[in-house]
Amino acid sequence: MIGADPKFRAVRLLQRYVVDPPVRMVWRLGLAPPGDAQLETIGRHTGQPHHTPICNGLTGTTFWLIAQHGRRTDYVQNLERDPRVRVRVSADGNWMTGTAHILDSDDPGARRRELGQGNSWRRLCLSASHAMSTDPLTIRIDLDQAGTGR
Repeated sequence: MIGADPKFRAVRLLQRYVVDPPVRMVWRLGLAPPGDAQLETIGRHTGQPHHTPICNGLTGTTFWLIAQHGRRTDYVQNLERDPRVRVRVSADGNWMTGTAHILDSDDPGARRRELGQGNSWRRLCLSASHAMSTDPLTIRIDLDQAGTGR
């Protein structure tokens, strides 16, 4: 039950009202925090685009992300309904389209360590995200060759 986990409730409130608002504002101002990216899913209830700040997991033509709260994460529920997503790694950059895949058998801790190698900003983002995780889950986004649009 979602309400039964006090860490999940506390972290979700902290993110919703303290962490996410300034990060979202920075993106709207045309700046991207180092190590961050943005994910766009289509809302499962509204059918409208929903933007979420995430850690930059771009490696070649694949984008990796680790959902802090597993399948309880809103964007994971959205992509379960519609796996077509868009990501961007800079505020002035183009959106890249792709298809998301939930990897239940992947080790999120090993994936986090692998993604953090050689990129200190990404490592910082992933470490902060890990500190607030309750049920990490790996998502792989296979990016389209054309990349932009929806």
